[in-house]
Amino acid sequence: MDAFDVIVVGGGHGGAQAAIALRQLGFSASLAVIGAEAELPYERPPLSKEYLAGDKAFERMLIRPAAFWAERDITMLSGREIVNVDAAAHRVTDADGVSYGYRHLIWATGGSPRRLSCAGHDLVGVHTVRTRADVDLMIRELPQVEQAVVIGGGYIGLEAAAALTKQGKRVVLVEALDRVLARVAGPALSRFFEQEHRAHGVDVRLGTGVDCILGDAGVAGVRLADGEVIPAQMVIVGIGIVPAVAPLLAAGAAGGNGVMVDAQCCTSLPDIFAIGDCALHANEFADGAAIRLESVQNANDQATVAARTIIGTPAAYHAVPWFWSNQYDLKLQTVGLSIGHDAALVRGDPVTRSFSVIYQRQGRVVALDCVNATKDYVQGRKLVEARAVCDPAQLIDAATPLKELLSTAT
Repeated sequence: MDAFDVIVVGGGHGGAQAAIALRQLGFSASLAVIGAEAELPYERPPLSKEYLAGDKAFERMLIRPAAFWAERDITMLSGREIVNVDAAAHRVTDADGVSYGYRHLIWATGGSPRRLSCAGHDLVGVHTVRTRADVDLMIRELPQVEQAVVIGGGYIGLEAAAALTKQGKRVVLVEALDRVLARVAGPALSRFFEQEHRAHGVDVRLGTGVDCILGDAGVAGVRLADGEVIPAQMVIVGIGIVPAVAPLLAAGAAGGNGVMVDAQCCTSLPDIFAIGDCALHANEFADGAAIRLESVQNANDQATVAARTIIGTPAAYHAVPWFWSNQYDLKLQTVGLSIGHDAALVRGDPVTRSFSVIYQRQGRVVALDCVNATKDYVQGRKLVEARAVCDPAQLIDAATPLKELLSTAT
């Protein structure tokens, strides 16, 4: 077929969930998922965690087995990158020049890893973590690696550092800002994870830039901005993503750092939706600011909203954001957005490796970072959803269950 009632562009979490939701909601017309990767849709978070560490086989990461898509008459067009959108003609074209017509289009392409711009950024041995192919290449090279440099102290960088350390590699982590997780968490959580990584042997360098990557045939080292050279046989770059929305913007969609969508996940182009990492949306948990959320939760929830809108069921995106990260034996669970917080309260003792950081803005609980503290995460979620105003003294009292505060909060 060269035309479908719905085409989903992108085979990640959002794209897969959009197709699944449409069928679950009774949509019986023609449906295709076009993905740039050769793989069927699979879970991305384990790539920098269990998959890189060798703890999880790829087959266990598949969102659904191959038979699932066939049984539901969902056409999977893998290994095809859509490079052009003709919004007027309702057609998309892939890199090989093959075009497909649609009635509705769901854009779920996520983003591509942000690359270094310095000399040596394209040497063999310089890696990003976004796809299975990325990590498979790293795994093949690991036997020849004694020391790796991880550039970027966000979740991807920290998770990669933990996975490589687990495999006996020496790791140097370089972060340009003065603390890890600086863009997503408060200082208390940053200092905790810095200490944990150092305790596991990671050489954490803060406030340090990269001048260039050294090497001829492959990576030999990294020269820092201060001139120091760190020997390395592998470099992992985790400095964020660039939303993959160029074809939509070229077609006239409103946006910039992502494509703008409304509460129904509709873009400014007719019959075109955008969901997941690439969707720029007004989020009420960020006080209405237009943001992109790079999370499985956001991708899945927006996918369901788009599917409901297509079948004519009233729907609007309203979901509290949540995230997680596994590093060593630590499970970090985050709920809400700490953007613009004016207070960060530590509940419990970080020395015990089980505690929470509760963020408030004008007295309201807006987010929690919970380390090995699932009960706080589950109960604190209710406080975030209710935008509860709570007494800080009660919040930091670990002997008082957070659920008890909901009845007295304003």
